[in-house]
Amino acid sequence: MGGRGEGFLAGIVTKSTVGYKWLGGLLALWLLTSVAVAAPHRIVVLGDSLSAAYGIEMEQGWVALLGRRLGNGTHIVNASISGETSRGGRTRLPALITSHQPDILVLELGGNDGLRGIPLAETRANLQVIIELAIAADVRVLLVGMRLPPNLGAVYGAAFTALYGELADRHHIPLVPYLLDGVGGDSQHMQADGIHPRASAQPRLLENLLPYLEPLL
Repeated sequence: MGGRGEGFLAGIVTKSTVGYKWLGGLLALWLLTSVAVAAPHRIVVLGDSLSAAYGIEMEQGWVALLGRRLGNGTHIVNASISGETSRGGRTRLPALITSHQPDILVLELGGNDGLRGIPLAETRANLQVIIELAIAADVRVLLVGMRLPPNLGAVYGAAFTALYGELADRHHIPLVPYLLDGVGGDSQHMQADGIHPRASAQPRLLENLLPYLEPLL
């Protein structure tokens, strides 16, 4: 009788212990998940005039719209400068990483290189260094593709567009094929210079980018 009772009690204790451990594991998982969800994302946008809201109010630009879309759980630093080149971004990036410690880098550079006829090898090398510096700092990178006006030559323009895909494939990072998709070349959506989108076009720029950014979040 005593032996059976002891075995019965031992079974209850064992089951209870297993149950507590199981519940404890679930609680720990829930806490970790809650912390991960609550942790704010830090995003640095390293771009040129297309991201610096050239010709419009800063709060109308796609970067500001992104901040409002993602809410208070995300801290966005818009480090974009009108006229910036890939070389300038390469020079500035280390300090940006040190100062802001981003989780994600949105890299939108190269367009001014193309407009100035900078050799593609130089643009490619600068963008590659930016990507490698970010990855080495454990920063996830979203590369934003760009195209050039047709008057710069079909051969040069095609090679310029292709270099973004090459870099994305080499470093296994997501690529926004073309930020100005559905906007570029349309006078209704572009400013008088034909290069910079109007305020009314900024939501479309954001929609072009969001599907590629969301998986990084």
